[in-house]
Amino acid sequence: MHPAPLRSRLSRRDAQLRRFVARRYGIRGTLALHRHAFGADLLRAPVNVLLAPVALIAQIAAAMLGRLGAARAGARIGGWRIFLASDMSRHIHRDLTALIADLQGQGLGPDAPPALIDRALRTHVETRNAVAEITTSLIVLVSGFLLFQRATPGLISLAGPLAQMRAHEAALRDFALGETLGAAWYWAFPVELSPLYVVATGVGLALIGSVVTTFAGVIADPVQTWTGIHRRRLSRLMARIEAQADSAAPAPEQLMARMGDLADTLSLIWRSWRG
Repeated sequence: MHPAPLRSRLSRRDAQLRRFVARRYGIRGTLALHRHAFGADLLRAPVNVLLAPVALIAQIAAAMLGRLGAARAGARIGGWRIFLASDMSRHIHRDLTALIADLQGQGLGPDAPPALIDRALRTHVETRNAVAEITTSLIVLVSGFLLFQRATPGLISLAGPLAQMRAHEAALRDFALGETLGAAWYWAFPVELSPLYVVATGVGLALIGSVVTTFAGVIADPVQTWTGIHRRRLSRLMARIEAQADSAAPAPEQLMARMGDLADTLSLIWRSWRG
């Protein structure tokens, strides 16, 4: 099939992308998509959260090697599959593959080697997952302000005050002379926390956070649909595939997701240094 004139071709492709985004990432579409997250995805989620920094380091290393002239080594590292493939991610990947095949059948799709298309789609799916992590970080940040009137950019900084609150409430319940006198006692002599208790609270929060991240797209997808972010991201994806630009550089969303982890770690170090 002969390709349509450029302007007509791009406008027709954009219309197809709009329909795909509305169908897949609108409220009904994202609810249907997240049904695939029930089951094994809930077990994969905590592992993928732990692997996210490793994946980012690998992407940065691949991009640096490419800039230094070691393109083959960079491509090899950039092609590593670090995350456990979730059922939901596989479903999105299949939908995008079908979309590109449909566009190609109409003479509107990007023409590139299948391996390059597959890598580009995997990166696109990982970028969407990074947005889900950013959404979770925003939820944690708001929770910290509401519960403790302090900034909690990540689960690490939330674990300490939450452990303190839980230990204080448990101590009040167990105080022999009642909660009223217990409140006065523990105001004068605060409950001492063991490091193990804080670590256990952090592990529990991490597990909860991974589940929240898995389903954060229920909020993030419609918002990105209404604001046009999903459509623009897909348009850039098509342009990169068409130009056969197989870049190993991490997406801005992935860097933003890791910035929350970095801010969380620096916040913990600062508070520890201040005592």
